[in-house]
Amino acid sequence: MFDHLASLVVYQWLALSPESHLGAALHFFVMDVAKIFVLLVIVIYVMGLLRALLSPERVREFVRGRPDWQARGFAVTLGAVTPFCSCSSVPLFIGFVEAGIPLGVTFSFLIASPMINEVAAVILVGILGWKLAALYVGAGLLVAWFGGIVMQSFKPERWVEEYVWKIQMGQADLPEPDRSFAGRHRYAMAEVKEIVGRIWTWVLLGIGVGALFHGFVPEQWVSDHLGGDAWYTVPAAVLMGIPLYSNATGVIPVAEAMLTKGVAVGTTLALMMSVAALSLPEMLILRKVIKWQALALFAGVLAIAFTLVGWGFNVIA
Repeated sequence: MFDHLASLVVYQWLALSPESHLGAALHFFVMDVAKIFVLLVIVIYVMGLLRALLSPERVREFVRGRPDWQARGFAVTLGAVTPFCSCSSVPLFIGFVEAGIPLGVTFSFLIASPMINEVAAVILVGILGWKLAALYVGAGLLVAWFGGIVMQSFKPERWVEEYVWKIQMGQADLPEPDRSFAGRHRYAMAEVKEIVGRIWTWVLLGIGVGALFHGFVPEQWVSDHLGGDAWYTVPAAVLMGIPLYSNATGVIPVAEAMLTKGVAVGTTLALMMSVAALSLPEMLILRKVIKWQALALFAGVLAIAFTLVGWGFNVIA
């Protein structure tokens, strides 16, 4: 649906060629603007309904009464089976904070959710084989688990924006939810207006940067410059993945092209993880709920983890 809309706008109304750099960039921009904003509205609305139905106190007590490893395992598993993209970070983050879930556990979810999902796993098996699919999923689960632990050790609560805590404490300009459907609907719509109103400019900026890279940097160039087994190809792949906004499913064709060009498995996995979980749009949007210190720490932990995973698999291979 979104691809058809983008093709209609760019290739028919604007009469741009699909083969041109500008046409490819604008097609990416229009498609992702429509897709991400629809997804954001749906995710925020659904989470608003759930939060109005299930009180934060009940969720908090559920998590508080369990060991950290159980709460983290639940978060990583939930992230792996939900099809959220990285740009859903803001409503998910606020929902977890409001529920009183520790930030270290929340970060484990934020790492796992965009990087792993069942659709991507099935497509990976069909295109690249079950071994690479298992490697990718297993590495993603490990990074999500230990990445959240590292984040938690730095006590990131001090770097959360003030308005997020106000939402948790009920001080935001939102109506008090009641248990009727009409009341839950009003609460959810108020959260859609509140959150989308805060982040829409950041979403457009992030997608714009990703669209420029998508349209003007050829996939062939990426494959050519990441070939070989030199040590620097893995960190280079991680850095190259940052402006390439996509989800775990969308990056699979790029990974296939890289492997057919002789790019090492570890380097390919590092790029896939970086594209899915360390993209510039996610960083820009996540900045609206956490301060620069936490954002830099989050990006650094993931970059180091992806680099180590890539090196490790290249050695094994």
